[in-house]
Amino acid sequence: QSAHRAGLRSFIRYGWRWSWRVAAFVTVFNTVSTGLSVYRNKTTISNYASAGALTGALFRMHLGLQGLAGGFMFGTAFGIPAGGFIMIIQKLAGETLQEKRNRERRELYEQKLAEWQSRLSVTEVLGQMESNTQGGPEVEEARE
Repeated sequence: QSAHRAGLRSFIRYGWRWSWRVAAFVTVFNTVSTGLSVYRNKTTISNYASAGALTGALFRMHLGLQGLAGGFMFGTAFGIPAGGFIMIIQKLAGETLQEKRNRERRELYEQKLAEWQSRLSVTEVLGQMESNTQGGPEVEEARE
């Protein structure tokens, strides 16, 4: 029981030291890969490789030029399989993020188009009603 408590204490103590590093790494990786996907309007393995390379280089930059190059290579080496795994999971789910983004964009466009057309038809109806009411008194004067 004391060994269990000691293990739990060390997990809490050292887990905190690593948790913020892992969270920062994942945040940078996801930001770069998502940014590249949105900018290029497609999702490819090269986006994940670039994100891994940039993140690895960023986290090894404090070790100098060799650390930067090593982090670049390490990040690329792990970014490619991670990206492939993510893309396979998306395909198995039935819809990739790119397809979802395009579908949502198309649905929003169709919704705005329908709204615009309904407003246009209301404007046309109001214009016809206005022309009918303006012609009304003139027609009555002509009858007298």
